[in-house]
Amino acid sequence: MALRFGDKYRHLVHGLDCPCHNPQAQKLFARIDAGLSRRSVLKGIAASLAAPALGAASPAFAQVSAKPLLLRNASIFDGTGSPLIRGQGVLVEGSRIKALVPAADTVSDAEVIDCGGRTLMPGMIDAHWHSILAGISQVAAMTADIPYVHLVAAQEAERTVLRGFTTVRDVGGPSFALKRAIDEGRIAGPRIYPSGAMISQTSGHGDFRMRTELPRAAQTDLSVAEQAGISAIADGEAEVLRRVREQLMLGASQIKIMGGGGVSSSFDPIDSLQYTEAEMKAAVSAAADWGTYVCIHAYTSAAVRRALDCGVKSIEHGQLIDEETVKRLADADAWWSIQPFLADEDANAKPSPEQRAQQEQIAGGTVRAIELGRTHRVKMALGTDILFSPTGTATQGRQLAKFARWYDNAEVLRMLTGGNAGLMGLSGPRNPYPAKLGHIEADAYADLLVFDGDPLEDISLIADPERTLMLVMKDGRIHKNTLPA
Repeated sequence: MALRFGDKYRHLVHGLDCPCHNPQAQKLFARIDAGLSRRSVLKGIAASLAAPALGAASPAFAQVSAKPLLLRNASIFDGTGSPLIRGQGVLVEGSRIKALVPAADTVSDAEVIDCGGRTLMPGMIDAHWHSILAGISQVAAMTADIPYVHLVAAQEAERTVLRGFTTVRDVGGPSFALKRAIDEGRIAGPRIYPSGAMISQTSGHGDFRMRTELPRAAQTDLSVAEQAGISAIADGEAEVLRRVREQLMLGASQIKIMGGGGVSSSFDPIDSLQYTEAEMKAAVSAAADWGTYVCIHAYTSAAVRRALDCGVKSIEHGQLIDEETVKRLADADAWWSIQPFLADEDANAKPSPEQRAQQEQIAGGTVRAIELGRTHRVKMALGTDILFSPTGTATQGRQLAKFARWYDNAEVLRMLTGGNAGLMGLSGPRNPYPAKLGHIEADAYADLLVFDGDPLEDISLIADPERTLMLVMKDGRIHKNTLPA
């Protein structure tokens, strides 16, 4: 049934007497439509021609070899801390290690990679990394278009794997899409264990708002950091449960909460306690219901003790805790994820004198903390926490090599491979990568590095990967190979 309008509304009616139906308009529309159609066809042809070239331009698109790969003539560090294995080769089929085979054995149809007597070891694992936030400045992260932030992160992901880090535990940031693209082989990058947004109370270490954005009301928009998925502000048990469950829904393998102050945010002092026991237990309970765990940002004894009382399984930082708290960490069988914060040339750059003074305070605590952790046999995990530092990401290996001040080289390498892999496994059924990580043994992921030299003798080899790292394999894909043919 046709609708009829009075003369008053005739100008709103689109009918045959509308100007768009006159002959001149129809000719114009036909020309535009033809032009659009031609351009669409040309764009489609160009895209189809360009796609193979784009796929070939980056090592990210290297395919898993159709043939088995046999890496031979290498001294093998297997990720356990045992002495180097000699007289064996590593056979890779698909994305897994098939077996260690005697050097004298031949494998039919296998493509041989001669390591030239160099050292072969598992890919390294950074236990405290920010895939989205490491390689971009804080100003850019908070002001640039969100797609730009993710494109920068994708570029940094490829650099990360080329430094020899084939796995990272991401403890804050919206890394879910990046993880998916890497897992699908679309771009190069490490395996990512994502936490998603950092859960923070109002005024907490994940509250990046300015004073001018307060107070928040029911109708107030989310802050920039919340919209981007960097952090999630939650107050009270109900809100904490909601935000934790949201990250689990998005695919978090573990949950990150903020339990105390820090250096990178402007308004929360290091000694502040964040989250009540009831709120913290709510987060732990929600994670446990999904078979995984909570890790917590905390520096002080009071913050760490509260976290342990509430069932938190991984302490991030902890440089200012006392010996009694270290003993409690060991008794709780919790992990201590620590970083080489030494206020040296590799420290995250901070703009204010107050923040730099806090860095000095933490640096003093780092030395004592590592020594206490060793004394009381705490399960230690090593990471960098490079943050908002486009130039600092290149120091990833150099920073972790500093742990050789407290551990021998073999122990540092064990912690960066098989040791950190133990913490990755704490995700239980939420573990996105169920095969063995950080080891060279049958059925482990084929994440392999070949160094030109012996890092057990010279740990500085991991600090200069562009020069010393000859081969990088992840998931059976070769991302770098500069070994002589």
